[in-house]
Amino acid sequence: MGFADAARAQRLISEDLALDAEGADADLLAALAAAADPDLALITLTRMPRDAELAEAMRADAGLRNRLTAVLGASTALGDYLVRHPADWRVLSGPDALRGGTAAEARADLLAAVGAQPDDPEPVADPAAAPGGSPATALPAAYRRRLLQLAARDLTGAVTVDETAAELADLAAAALEAALAIARSEQPAAAAPARLAVIAMGKCGGRELNYASDVDVIFVAATGDDADPETETAALRTATRLAAGLIRVCSQSTQEGALFPVDPNLRPEGRDGPLVRTLASHRVY
Repeated sequence: MGFADAARAQRLISEDLALDAEGADADLLAALAAAADPDLALITLTRMPRDAELAEAMRADAGLRNRLTAVLGASTALGDYLVRHPADWRVLSGPDALRGGTAAEARADLLAAVGAQPDDPEPVADPAAAPGGSPATALPAAYRRRLLQLAARDLTGAVTVDETAAELADLAAAALEAALAIARSEQPAAAAPARLAVIAMGKCGGRELNYASDVDVIFVAATGDDADPETETAALRTATRLAAGLIRVCSQSTQEGALFPVDPNLRPEGRDGPLVRTLASHRVY
């Protein structure tokens, strides 16, 4: 059936999972064998807590069975996520499992995960409203929950490559905004007001993102048309703290892993230039 270590596979199937290989679970074994890496899929399935509801659902629902085994056999990261959050197999079940979320839905979902209000003009994360009291940990968990559903649809041919790339870019944009909401929550109370635009570049800006891409961005600050030099300097300082905070939130390691690297080096002068510029500064450059 394609297992590289047949003896281990037999042990896991018969002892750890107690599957009926020639009866009710024959279709599950066939789905595991069809995964990109049958051994990885089987091992990860044994790592998930025993769940009678999941076992019954995999026997009855071919769509769930194929989507789950495809993910488990293709992605160690998403398999680890399911081990930590075993109840989230439900996002791969039912009619909604085949429906791609909109960019607005992804944005609202990830902002809500960090305790921010999606309808606010400038959403701010709230640790008291985030699961576990940690927006920085809640964000990668919410991101991977949506990534799990997208990857399952992708791996089973429910979406095209172009649709997958566009949805990955929309999901990255939602994660960037949620990370910015966390950065806002960490600003000192006396910080000068500033507006900050995060411009997606490269594959993200072209909505051609892939699973392994970093996210290229340029930061642009607005300080007001009639801002005096002192006010502009203070606003740029605030905008720079926000931009640096966003990058840190996306790249820092948590118990849910990191989101993705954010690369701001397409900005004018690259690494040697300031992280954030005003629009006027970009025009001069």
